[in-house]
Amino acid sequence: MSSTIWSVDEHLDDILAAVKPLEPIELQLPDAQGCVLVEDVVVEVALPPFDNSSMDGYAVRISDVEGASEEFPAVLTVIGDVAAGDTGLADGRSVGPGEAARIMTGAPLPAGAEAVVPVEWTDGGTGGGPADTMRAHSDAPEGASGEVRVHRSVKAGAHVRAEGSDVRPGDLALRAGSVVGPPQIGLLAAIGRSTVKVRPRPRVVVLSTGSELAQPGEELTGGRIYDSNSFALTAAARDAGAIAYRVPAVADDAETLRATIEDQLIRADVVVTTGGVSVGAYDVVKEALSSVTSVSSAGEADEPGGGVDFRKLAMQPGKPQGFGSIGPDHTPLLALPGNPVSSYVSFELFVRPAILTLMGLQDVHRPKVRATLSTDVPLTSPSGKRQFLRGTYDAEAGTVTPVGGPGSHLIAALAQADALIVLPEDVTSAEPGTEAEVILLR
Repeated sequence: MSSTIWSVDEHLDDILAAVKPLEPIELQLPDAQGCVLVEDVVVEVALPPFDNSSMDGYAVRISDVEGASEEFPAVLTVIGDVAAGDTGLADGRSVGPGEAARIMTGAPLPAGAEAVVPVEWTDGGTGGGPADTMRAHSDAPEGASGEVRVHRSVKAGAHVRAEGSDVRPGDLALRAGSVVGPPQIGLLAAIGRSTVKVRPRPRVVVLSTGSELAQPGEELTGGRIYDSNSFALTAAARDAGAIAYRVPAVADDAETLRATIEDQLIRADVVVTTGGVSVGAYDVVKEALSSVTSVSSAGEADEPGGGVDFRKLAMQPGKPQGFGSIGPDHTPLLALPGNPVSSYVSFELFVRPAILTLMGLQDVHRPKVRATLSTDVPLTSPSGKRQFLRGTYDAEAGTVTPVGGPGSHLIAALAQADALIVLPEDVTSAEPGTEAEVILLR
């Protein structure tokens, strides 16, 4: 372990300088969800690709319904149906003077028509008053005919989705760097794209160490506790956008741990361990990985496998940390402390930005705000350390309230928190009502 005391910023800068975005690949749309585009997507097909109706109703000429009212309806001859998927009227006719075509939502506007009158503004061809719905096509399979009474006038283009009104050929649909979410996938599909070039979601392997760890659902025996870290960090990795794999807790044996990590490298873009990085006699992560030459960052090692540097950081919680690379591909490894709060805070500060960097995102940090401390007593912090306290943030009031104490084992308080209150290295006491920096976690 290095004798140098690292600052939080130095450790993070070292990680981000070494972690590089993953190589782009071409993916089918369903597989691209959550990935980051590496190139601009330009529209090739107009959206909508043709003028179409936004309502069920009647396609008409404007002059034919001018001045129409319930007392003096415009009476038009219905010359046929246009359904979604049709190319126009079945016989290729145009809507002429005194004529109308019954049209469905999404159907192309037939030639000659200038607008659509919603069916509710007509009698639906029944000869009665205003209609609620159209007569089903199955009732008249030969097609619409007869007359329709229109009770209101419309302007040109009314209830018509114009060709290219959403996007036109040559428009920029999505910029490089955009995250492909459900709306983006919908847009890509709508303009005819079946694949996109993206950086894949990083594969993160998470494992806890400690012979004392039992799996949830097992019976606890003397001296054992449930493994919560691997579950929390795997969920956090997925929340950050990664594909995460959780490995059951590894016992305190350096050879077993080393072999387990080596087995996982085939499916890992980054490995995250928790526990075993402090100064105890059974801190196996340090023992297993310090046997390889240590380096200051994952990108500087020339020898096969690189190495992991174990450090002390000027922060609370989370003082012991490890970072480097392992395996023939120099896979980044971040070794986090074992206490639940220390582990989670360390993930938010160091692992999450690394995951977002692998994805190719530019902004890799959680949002930060200034908020007023809502507390009855001053908050204390050790001199020379940056402290991260759990809190709940009230955006409307602009306040943040501490949750639980500073203990790094208080996971119940962590579950209630949605923010981290940051007390800088030169602050030993923060009075109620003063402002503090707050990292938003949700």
